[in-house]
Order: sequence, then structure tokens, then C-alpha cells
Amino acid sequence: MISAGVLGSPISHSLSPLLHNTMYDFLGIDASYKAYEVASGDLKHFLDDEGSSLNCLSLTMPLKEEALTIAGSVSNISRQIQSGNTLHKVEGVWQLTSTDVEGFTHALNFNNRDAKGNVLIIGAGATARAVIAACDGVSGEITVVNRSPDRELAIRKSCPNSEVQFTSWESTIDFEDFDLVVNTTPGNTAAVFVDQVQSASATYFEVLYNPWPTQLLAQWRKVGGYGIDGLDLLIHQAISQASIFTALSIDRGAIAKMLRSVGERELS
Repeated sequence: MISAGVLGSPISHSLSPLLHNTMYDFLGIDASYKAYEVASGDLKHFLDDEGSSLNCLSLTMPLKEEALTIAGSVSNISRQIQSGNTLHKVEGVWQLTSTDVEGFTHALNFNNRDAKGNVLIIGAGATARAVIAACDGVSGEITVVNRSPDRELAIRKSCPNSEVQFTSWESTIDFEDFDLVVNTTPGNTAAVFVDQVQSASATYFEVLYNPWPTQLLAQWRKVGGYGIDGLDLLIHQAISQASIFTALSIDRGAIAKMLRSVGERELS
């Protein structure tokens, strides 16, 4: 039996239990998936105590980097981006990987978009590293809007085959210079750029679904731009996780459409 859950803090808003349980019911899989509040620094204690019976886990912030310290095996992609959102036990050993990278690519494809052309990434944390890894070797010029110079090295290591330019948080951005804009910052942090969006020819990808929508995504759509919300990213990384947990090949297209409908009803 799959005994699973999503860990993080805060976690009460998470749609992961709804999406995963919907998938497992549809597939006829015997599984339980719940949300657990686990703060930074508490992952190992949780797994040794309350979570000792769990065998499949989704991780959200602030645990994606901490997971590297407790996993018995770490995938190449998690090593590359120094982050993991998926833990599952194999013969009692936690295996860590990230489905954020392929989830981002699948979410773009689901919307008939891709990461070719010039890309702007807002933020430079763990999610930004997953996004830029997905763009590595695919995109043209990649620019990162960065508030912390200390994160630049990790970003560069996440995309070893691409040149990356950094620009400061205080910069004025001409969004028309880009084909794809991705916001990876929490909450409405990127709302400081709203007034700079007067037209939108690029595709905008918002990794969040809480708030729904963010101010920047709302502005992008208001001026007629194409915006992808964080529900699609959540859905596609979850489908990849479910494939790992169940060891099944899943019909991504059909499942994604079903989960999109379920998620939209919950958020509306």
C-alpha cells in the first residue's frame, strides 16, 4: 500500500492531497495521501517519529534542500539543482529526486508552449533552479532577476550548458525582450513589477497557485498576455510523482485534464 503525504510549512493550503487521492482513486490504487505540517529543520525528526509509517512523500518549501541531508540515494537532477521534492522508499532507503524540472516542461507543453527563445526568471531560489535546469540547452538567452548575489553560483551550476545573465531586483525590465517570463518568488513578491507590464507578447508562467492569481499574473492577462498558472505545474509534477510511487505509466494528457478540472473547482 502507498502511505504518502506532502510535507512543508505552511501546508494547510496544499492541493496535493486532493490531486493525488483523485489520481489514486481513478487508477484503482490502494493509497492514502495526507498533508503534514513540518517546519524547517524538523524533517528527520518527523520521518523518525510521526512519519515513520510513510513510504512516499512530496516535499514543498522549506524542505526541498533539507531533504538532501536525509536521503540515502539522490538522483542526478536533484544533485544538479541541489533540491528535491520527491522521496520514496526502496528496500527501506529514502530515494530523493525532483519532478519539478520535468513538471515545468510538461506544463508548458500542456499549454502548447515551450522554453525556446529568450527567458526571464524572476527569483533565484530552489524553484528557480528547477526552472533554469529545464531551460538548460533549450532556451536562448536566460536572464535571472536576483535579490541575493549569494545564489548566483547555485543557479549557474543548475544550468551548466547555458550562459546566464543576472539583473538586480531594482532594475527596470522590458518584458518585450523575452519570449517566456517565469515568476518563482513567493506570494505577491513580484508585484513590484506590475506597473512595468503595459503589454505582453511573451508567455508568462506563474509557479504559484496561492494566491490565485498573483497580482503579476492578473496584470499579464489584463493586458492580453498568455498566462500559465501554478496549478498546471502542481498537476504535472504530481503526475510524475504518482508514476514513481505506483511504478505505473500514466496517461498524462487524460489525467492532467481531469486534475485541472478538480483543482479549478477547489480554487474557485
